[in-house]
Amino acid sequence: MQDCQIQISRIFKVDGDAKLRAFVDVSLGGIVVKGLRVVAGSNGLFVSMPQHQGKDGKWYNTVYPVNKEIQKQLSDLVLAAYQQ
Repeated sequence: MQDCQIQISRIFKVDGDAKLRAFVDVSLGGIVVKGLRVVAGSNGLFVSMPQHQGKDGKWYNTVYPVNKEIQKQLSDLVLAAYQQ
C-alpha cells in the first residue's frame, strides 16, 4: 500500500470559529476513506483520522497510517487542499 496514490475525493469546509475546519474524504489506491478532519489546534492546523465511539464513551481512530512517511504525505496533501 506504500506505492498507492493518495487523492482528495471530497472536501467540505466548515464555516465559523470552531476548531473543526473541514471534513475530508481521500482515495487510497481505489479505496475511499471518509471522515478525516482538519482541526485547528494550539500548534496550528492538523489532520485527524476518522474515529468511532467505543462502549466506554472514549473515541478511537479507525484508520492508521502504517508509518510516519505516509502520515506526513497524507497530512500535507489534505492541508494543501484545505488551504486552496
